[in-house]
Amino acid sequence: EIKPDFHEAWYNRGSALDDLGRYEEAIASYDRALEIKPDYHEAWDNRGYALTCMGRYKDALESFDRSIKINSNDANAYYNKAVCYGLQNNVELAIENLQRAINLDVEYQDMAKTDQDFEQIRGDERFQSLLGRV
Repeated sequence: EIKPDFHEAWYNRGSALDDLGRYEEAIASYDRALEIKPDYHEAWDNRGYALTCMGRYKDALESFDRSIKINSNDANAYYNKAVCYGLQNNVELAIENLQRAINLDVEYQDMAKTDQDFEQIRGDERFQSLLGRV
């Protein structure tokens, strides 16, 4: 049984549900964590990820923006935002957010090279340039 006011337990439950592909339930768990701790930027980020997986891009972007507003140095939120834009074939905003993620943590450059979520924009010259492949 989860202690009802323990935000980390709800966050961890959401992460486990994400891993199982049970995104609706994951979002509900992140929402519970955020009711307890509204400035929990990791929960906002993961909530956005789950929404992205469901194709709810507008809601996902709002969650990523909340995460970034709380912690502007959260490279993962910028990366996930880039993924969300990439899936919508919005090259400009995908690259802009991926650049921010890479500026904060260069490891995201390598991640993007093999991330299937960028397939739609992988052939774009600007994307290739950002990954150092031109």
